[in-house]
Order: sequence, then C-alpha cells, then structure tokens
Amino acid sequence: MGIDQSDLEIKEKVINQLRGVVDPELGSDIVDLGMVKEVDFKKTGDLHITIALTTAGCPLKAQIQKDVRLRMKNILEITSVKIEWTELTDAERAQTMDRARFNLSQEDVVTQIPRTTKSIMIASGKGGVGKSSVTANIATGLAARGLTVGVLDADIWGFSIPQMLGVDGRLAGNEETKKIVPLIKNVGTGTLKIISMGFLVDENKASLNWRGLILNRAVRHFLEDVEWGDMDYLVIDMPPGTGDVQMGLAKMLPRSDMIVVTTPSKTVQTVATRVASMAQSYYLRIAGVIENMSAFINEEGNYYEIFGTGGGEKLAQELGVPLLGSIPIDPFVSNGSDSGVPVILGEGHAAESLNLIVDEVLAAVPKVNPIDCTAHGTLETSVTISNN
Repeated sequence: MGIDQSDLEIKEKVINQLRGVVDPELGSDIVDLGMVKEVDFKKTGDLHITIALTTAGCPLKAQIQKDVRLRMKNILEITSVKIEWTELTDAERAQTMDRARFNLSQEDVVTQIPRTTKSIMIASGKGGVGKSSVTANIATGLAARGLTVGVLDADIWGFSIPQMLGVDGRLAGNEETKKIVPLIKNVGTGTLKIISMGFLVDENKASLNWRGLILNRAVRHFLEDVEWGDMDYLVIDMPPGTGDVQMGLAKMLPRSDMIVVTTPSKTVQTVATRVASMAQSYYLRIAGVIENMSAFINEEGNYYEIFGTGGGEKLAQELGVPLLGSIPIDPFVSNGSDSGVPVILGEGHAAESLNLIVDEVLAAVPKVNPIDCTAHGTLETSVTISNN
C-alpha cells in the first residue's frame, strides 16, 4: 500500500508547528535539535508524538508539553494528542548540545539579557488599548512578589513607562564595563530595572522624529549596551502595531513570549490578530491574551460594558491561547499612572484583576530555574484537545 498523501500533509503541518516549540534551556526548537523522534497521525484524528529530552525527568518538560498542546490546536484535523517522553542517548545528547551551541553562535545579536531571563513582550495591534499601563502593572506585580524584573520601554515614540512607574532621572554609564546602567526602583522585596528613551530626552514633551531603522538601532542598543545583570523577567512595552521595531525585537529576542492586549471591541480584536500573526511568523510563543477596559463597575456592583463584550475571549480562542484575565474600567488605573504608583499596589476592582493576571502570567511563563535533571525513564502523557 502507498502512503496516504493527506497523512503526509498532516505530518508536515505537525512538524511545522513543532518548529515553534523551543526548548527553554537550549534556546532552539525541538525539531532542529533532533528531539522529535516520531510523529504518527491516524485518520481517526489521533496524533502520537515521541519527544526525547536531554534528561527525561527534567521539570522543563512541563513547559514543552504545554507548548506542544497549544501548537497542535492550530491543526483542525487533530482531535487528540498522545505525547510519549523518552531520553536522548549520550551520542544524541552530544549532537543536540553541539547544534544548540552552533545556533547560538549564528545569532546576529549578542544581547546583555541573561539566558536564564524570561522575556515577555506586551503587544497590541493598535494604540489606546492601555498596553503601557498593563506593562507597568505586570512588571510591578512581578517585582512585588520578590522578583528582579527588567522593564524595557521599546515604545520609542510614545514612551510613558517612566511616568507610570514614578521614576525620573538620566541614564548613566559604568566606567569599567562601558555599559549603560538601568534606573532602579525597589518594590517590596523585588526590584525593577528600567530603561526608556524618556531617560535620554531633555523634556517629556519632546518629539522624536526618527525613522524605522534608527528606531530599531536604538532598541538594539538597549539590548546590547545596557548592563542588565541578573533578572528573573524582562518585560517589554512594545510599540503598537507591526513595524520595524517589533520585527527587530522578534529577531533579537527569539525565545520571548508575547502577551497580546486588546479590548472588548471586535474592531480592536481584529487588529490585534495582526500582531499575533507577526509573532507567529517569527515563531514567538504567544502566552495569552489580556482584555483591558472590559467593563465599568459602579459602587453598587453593576456592570456596564461600554466598549462591547467578548473581544478578549474571542481573540484567545482564535489564537488557541488562554485569556489571562480582564481588567475593568477603574479611575484608580489612570490615577496610579499619573502619580507613578501603579494601581496593582492598591485596592479596587482593577487591582484585584491585575494581581490575578500576574499569577496567571507566572503560571503561563514560569521563570527559569537552573535545575540539574538526573531522573531517567520513559513517561507518557495523553491529552485530548478540542478544535470546535
């Protein structure tokens, strides 16, 4: 019997999706690293994948499994997935490590971001959805949990992070390392390390009449020439849309996760799919969607859905990712941004929602813990997914 052409097409789709699954420790996709050992698709819609890890008991397996599950949701013909886990042989492990080192050597940009730092890009399809406010609050919430968090204000034209975090001053250099030193803000037991064009211009009202290539070069300097030091997370406030800066960051930080901010409006949701499409074209992992300005809640607890309903949930379903949470309209949000004290540190409906979102972010994008994985054996996990 010949090989069914449709089965080959499904297998090719699976391999292409798996190219978007990056080993969190080695920084390359699991197909390129030779970790995908078998892909078997049945006409019933059942898919069997065998993946060999560097060490079978490594906790990073959970992240890879989650990413595989999300990627397979993009293939409508698949109804269930069984992932069988095994371990690379010593010879295969040596080849995998060589391949990872080679890939690292081919990277065009050598940044100052430690490989153990998880980068999260906060993106939106258009301006005015509260992306920068979400960035400031998520970064502050992570720091309030005792973490060290870098904040990169990559929205060069529309920088607002210094105002929202209540930090002013000028960037200075370290004479010994010849690197730029971020401004520091302590939040509880955690720390924010902040870089923004706002720390370089003479006045907050000054305009930057720069074109794409110059903007991209400025962001590149922030990655190459800043003494970031050890960090648990780097949270990046992306410019809205899909321009040169966004594509440059995707190339410079290929192991980043992206969170897409939208509103309940169908129009905004439609535009947001474009930035998600850009991320997927660069094989960035979309960790989830946040719906901002979901509803106004009055003192009696009544909800008023001023900007419509369901945009965030629909976008999350379309992308096959979780809705990390919804943030209601709350005057304390703008008050916090104006005063430089993010609302997440206070009380109210928005503060409560944002703190829940930070917990979801920690679950969706767990920080990297260098772990010596020594467990051996073969484990099997079965997953049923719906493409309805």
